[in-house]
Amino acid sequence: MKKATRIIATLTAATMVLALIGCSATATTGSKTAEAAAEAVEEAVEETTEAVTEEPAGQTFKVGICNYVDDASLNQIVDNIEDQLKTLGDELGVNFEIMYDNCNADANVMSQIIANFIADEADLMVGVATPVAMAMQSATEENQIPVVFAAVSDPVACGVVASLDAPGANVTGTSDYLDTNSVMNLIFAANPDAKKIGLLYDAGQDASTTAIADAKAYLEGKGIEYVERTGTNVSEVQLAASELVADQVDAVFTPTDNTIMEAELSIYETFAQAQIPHYTGADSFALNGAFLGYGVDYANLGRETANMVCDILVNGKDVATTPVKTFDNGTATINTETCAAIGFDFDTVSKAFEPFCTKIETLTTAESFE
Repeated sequence: MKKATRIIATLTAATMVLALIGCSATATTGSKTAEAAAEAVEEAVEETTEAVTEEPAGQTFKVGICNYVDDASLNQIVDNIEDQLKTLGDELGVNFEIMYDNCNADANVMSQIIANFIADEADLMVGVATPVAMAMQSATEENQIPVVFAAVSDPVACGVVASLDAPGANVTGTSDYLDTNSVMNLIFAANPDAKKIGLLYDAGQDASTTAIADAKAYLEGKGIEYVERTGTNVSEVQLAASELVADQVDAVFTPTDNTIMEAELSIYETFAQAQIPHYTGADSFALNGAFLGYGVDYANLGRETANMVCDILVNGKDVATTPVKTFDNGTATINTETCAAIGFDFDTVSKAFEPFCTKIETLTTAESFE
């Protein structure tokens, strides 16, 4: 709106100047001079209009962000999206007006949040986690409001993009795809004699589907027994964790599953007391007590998501041809408190992990990242 006002003001002033020059020139030097003056003013108008059109300074863009659930990983993403948009806005002289809400895994609430964003004329929507991305895709099929997702583990399999390189519609974003085999390698690097592995996940989470299938294939290939336990809420996950202890598994694997992430603070001691290492698909699990998190840097994922938002809104980048951004899943994050509790020597296990990851980070148990 500010840009349009500036253009109108410029054109109005130029038109008045053009009229005055035309009258003056006709009275004194003839029509040729008047025509030359008119051409000069018209050129100035064109140049000014182009400059104003290309200059984004002062614009305000409405960005609606919906978070799927309140957990360390997803909150870290949202915080970094907001911080990076503020930084980019200050650098470019534009304003990103953030409309944020959390649906807490409630589909009805999620739909209402998205409807509110549309009613409030959001210029772009950000869906944090797979269920939100899918809901936003469905809600924008007709209006084609741009959607940028964050932390969608398998965007092709869940149907939000046609391909990673060419999404093909109004939806693109960042993926926290997990290299499951790398996590499996860490399990057996720490304990080559492991005979039974527990798989803990929510069967309803799209983020877990491919990763669990890959884990099963890996274990079957090695002739290793596995036990599956699932849960759809904190209480069910607590029960599943206790069942895995009773199953006498040697280790537990969980992918980037938001349901298990939400319950991690309530189950990590169950595994630690039984001296069972919990290997997971994100550093936030380790922050909440799991022995190890392996995967992407969610702070960086949030920043890169914000960069994509800025490219689309400010630079006019085409969503349909903007590739989904993926990341190197090479960082292993070890909770040193849990490491000691389960009886692992940190130096020994770190050395065993080195061939299978690009970097090893450490932290201790906390509710959220500082």
